[in-house]
Order: sequence, then C-alpha cells, then structure tokens
Amino acid sequence: MSGSDRVSAGKVHTPQMLDGERPTLKTIAYLTGLGVTTVSRALKDAPDIGAETKERVRLVARQLGYQPNRAGVRLRTGKTNVIALVLGMDAEIMSMTGRMVYGISQVLTGTPYHLVLTPHINSSDPMVPVRYIADTGSADGVILSRTEPDDARVRFLTERNIPFVTHGRTAMGVIHPYHDFDNEAFAYKAVERLAARGRRRIAIMRPPTQLTYSGHTMNGFRNGLRDLGLEEVPFDWIDIESPAAVQKDAVETLMRGPDAPDGLICCSGSSAIAAAAGIAFSGKTIGRDIDMAAKESAGVLPWFQPQIIAMNEDFTSAGRELARALLARIGGTDPAALQSIDMSTWADEA
Repeated sequence: MSGSDRVSAGKVHTPQMLDGERPTLKTIAYLTGLGVTTVSRALKDAPDIGAETKERVRLVARQLGYQPNRAGVRLRTGKTNVIALVLGMDAEIMSMTGRMVYGISQVLTGTPYHLVLTPHINSSDPMVPVRYIADTGSADGVILSRTEPDDARVRFLTERNIPFVTHGRTAMGVIHPYHDFDNEAFAYKAVERLAARGRRRIAIMRPPTQLTYSGHTMNGFRNGLRDLGLEEVPFDWIDIESPAAVQKDAVETLMRGPDAPDGLICCSGSSAIAAAAGIAFSGKTIGRDIDMAAKESAGVLPWFQPQIIAMNEDFTSAGRELARALLARIGGTDPAALQSIDMSTWADEA
C-alpha cells in the first residue's frame, strides 16, 4: 500500500499492528510513505520541504493526535518546549485567569510550546514555584503575575539567565520584558468621569499596597484629585483582595458614616459588586447619592448596575502580549525591546 493509499479522503488508515500505540514519527512516515527525517523536517516547517508534503504530514499528524515526545526533544535540544505561567490562586486573581490563559494559548498555537500553570497561594513564599522551575529545568520560559516594585523572583530569574516576562512592572533597575496596563491613566480618567457627574469627594478601593500597580493607581488617583480640585475620602483599611463580605461591610460602614463620599473608584469588577452591595445595604443609591467608576475584565458590570462607569482591562490581549514577548526573549531578543504598556483610552460618556 502506498503512502497516498494509506491517507485518503481526509482519513488515516492505520494498520492493526499500530492500533493502541502512541503515534511516533515512524508512524507518520509509514502512513505517508516518506522518510522519518522528511516527516520531522516537515513538522518543523523546514524551507526545503514542499508545501504539499508539509500539508500531507500535518494532516496525518492531526488525525493521529501526534505530539512530540518531550523527553526526546529535551535530550536532543536541551529544551522542554514548556512555558510556565506562575499564577496566584486567590479569588480575584482567578477571575482573570481564563482570559489570560486563552490569550497566551492563541499565540502558542502552531508553535512547539505548551502552557503549564504553576499555581501558588499568595500568602505563601512566592519564590517556591520559580525555584522549582529553575532547579528542575521544567520550563524554557516563565510568565510572572503579581509583580512587586522590588521583586525577588525577577532578580532570581535574571541571575539564572532563565527567560521570563512579567505582567506588570518593577522599580528595581533590572531591565526585563514586561506587559502592563496603564493603571495610572485608568485612575486619573475615573476621577475625571466622576467629576463630570458633579462628584467632589472621592474614595478609592485600591489594589494591595505591595504590588507595583497599586502605586501607579494611587498616583493617577491623587493627580486627578489635585488637577480637578477634588477631595480624597480616606478608605485605606481594606483593598480589592479583602474577602468580598469584608469589602461589602466596609463600604456599608463608610456610607453610613459622617464622612461618606459621593464618588467611589473600584479597581476590580468583584470589588465593584461588593461595593454596590454595601451601598445598597447602607440605604444609599448609585446614581443619586453616589457614583462609582470601576475597572473590570468581564464586561458585565453595566448589566448588573447600568449607573456604574465601567472601564475594561483586556486580559486576553495581555496574555497575547506576554506570550509574544516571552517567545521573543527565548529567541534572544533584547529585553529592553520587549516592554509594552496597554495605553487604552476610554470614550467619553454619551
């Protein structure tokens, strides 16, 4: 039986002797009538292999569910073809995980790389997962979340010469790849939008203070207050990673007190929902007694409460940018050329 006979009408005709076995390059070679070396080079998109041959090899590989043997790849090349996403597992972080993973996966599709999630609890030592990756050589590159101004993980991976990219910036003088969202612009614009609704006394439910983007957010918030002549209402005893019930109760207490704000900024969608509940429990109404501006990633806040000024942070796009930067860094691109900030702006209200 010729190779063309073994593959017909888009179907693979596998001999009984191969049934149940893990497909290999030899399996594909047998079914296509090609040599193992030709099959291997076709799957690697070698320029000296014709387009028709590549398509035939890929068709058979897809039909068989062929995957390269990672152990064999590592022995031959010293690479794992694995990208590790080190991700906190607290509730607020989990709300954006799916979108970021989807964006990363979009970029990795068609490459030899596979994404592996490396979770850790935010209250535990953040160095544990990166030390494990470094000590075991279990990934060719690392994506870090929850970046801090002086981040020990960044220093460690730089010293070990392990390619990585961070979701967020540092302030430690180490040049490294990153993708970030312009949280300073978000907070400034949120103040502007609340001021446009006549609000003068603004509070903010901020990110955790140890994370870099918290500082960026507060800079934008306070610059906006200063430029527009508005007043800050202190609200610094909780943050957006406090338990939802704690956030709700804190906002209720704030709104019942003598120093209640008439504007509130929330730095996540879940904190906005908790805050809206607290406002309702206090007997106040959004759009009458207070207005709220919030950053979210799901696009559902206006369904829940149309009066909320919702601004979007696109985690799918962030995932794509992080994956592109890391692949480029693995390929040897200078880290200074792999730094980007999402400068999205928001249209003025109608």
